[in-house]
Amino acid sequence: MPQAPTREQRSVRRHDREIIALAVPAFGALVAEPLFVMVDSAVIGHLGTPQLAGLGVAAALLTTAVSIFVFLAYATTAAVARRVGAGDLPAAIRQGMDGIWLALLLGAAVIAVVLPTAPALVDLFGASPTAAPYAVTYLRISALGIPAMLIVLAATGVLRGLQDTRTPLYVAVGGFAANAALNATLVYGAGLGIAGSAWGTVIAQCTMAAVYLAVVIRGARRHGASLRPDAAGIRACAQAGAPLLVRTLSLRAVLMIATGVAARLGDADIAAHQIVLTLWSLLAFALDAIAIAGQAIIGRYLGADDPDGARAACRRMVQWGVAAGVVLGVLVVAARPLFIPLFTTDPAVHGALLPALLVVALTQPVAGVVFVLDGVLMGAGDGPYLAWAMLVVLAVFAPAALLVPTLGGGLTALWWAMALMMAVRMATLWLRTRSGRWLVTGAAR
Repeated sequence: MPQAPTREQRSVRRHDREIIALAVPAFGALVAEPLFVMVDSAVIGHLGTPQLAGLGVAAALLTTAVSIFVFLAYATTAAVARRVGAGDLPAAIRQGMDGIWLALLLGAAVIAVVLPTAPALVDLFGASPTAAPYAVTYLRISALGIPAMLIVLAATGVLRGLQDTRTPLYVAVGGFAANAALNATLVYGAGLGIAGSAWGTVIAQCTMAAVYLAVVIRGARRHGASLRPDAAGIRACAQAGAPLLVRTLSLRAVLMIATGVAARLGDADIAAHQIVLTLWSLLAFALDAIAIAGQAIIGRYLGADDPDGARAACRRMVQWGVAAGVVLGVLVVAARPLFIPLFTTDPAVHGALLPALLVVALTQPVAGVVFVLDGVLMGAGDGPYLAWAMLVVLAVFAPAALLVPTLGGGLTALWWAMALMMAVRMATLWLRTRSGRWLVTGAAR
């Protein structure tokens, strides 16, 4: 007769089920997000090169403006999950509403800044005289959707904290489909050009925000949670998110430095760098899905006063991260003959691209550990440590990357500097996780 599974085996299987149930839908939602810009690019690309160039500048500005507030999702996930673990659903939803109100306020502030400064921002990003008018048009119209985009971030955090990643997947897929249809209709059917594409994105984002709000409001009414803005709660959300904002800005600085260094290496190197960075970002989606599961699961365990469960879940997720990293690394190496021709046929770019891709492949297991531990510490509400750790990483990476052109290194050397950056991140996160100082239990950290 087969032996009954041991207690440890049952625990591992339970963690596996939780990780899969949360990570798979989260991955789908993450992949759907960049498709908005891809649809806009595909539609606008047929209008002409100046319009597409204008979209490129405006989309970069818009993405930056929204991505720095990603803490609205991360901090809300951790805070809501803690209260779910503590068995206090009304407080969990109330916490989520505070995050949504904060998102609305931040969105209004961003609009107030972007609308009058759009021409200056476009000029700062180096748009050509022919592309600049299109960039300004797209940026000003799309900025009207920023509050909705930030509400989507915060509401996504609420649902993740409630251990629901399926609803964000459905909303993201629906939003993508609506955006594609609206773009085709408004750009060509209504003849609005690039303005039609921007309005299509705004309408799709507002619709997504409305769906999220309907879901959260229904939950609030079911559990008797207040929907009114609470100044103390909003202030607490901002304070919890501030360290994660520092972390995000530091990470953005790493990517900007890397791109700046690649640009100094020559046209072939910067072209190859953009391809590698695109692939690196795509691989990050898969690993970030496990991290999102980590945020929700760890927050719930700590809210339930179960540090042992949190440790066990962390250990299992690290194993998942390493395994996913190995698989992704092998896929990069095996599939390179298939996807490289999709990006370029230039032999010079090929020559710079191949060794850099091998560095990316080799570092994927390290990246798997980094993403998982990042999610674990976010779920624990350990934002201040993450902020300081990322500043240390930036301090190590910046001189290493800036020395690449000075020492005559090429793109491969730059990506070894990126590998160093990931190794330092792993070391800082691993030390914190091993210390156990993140295991702070209770409904609030």
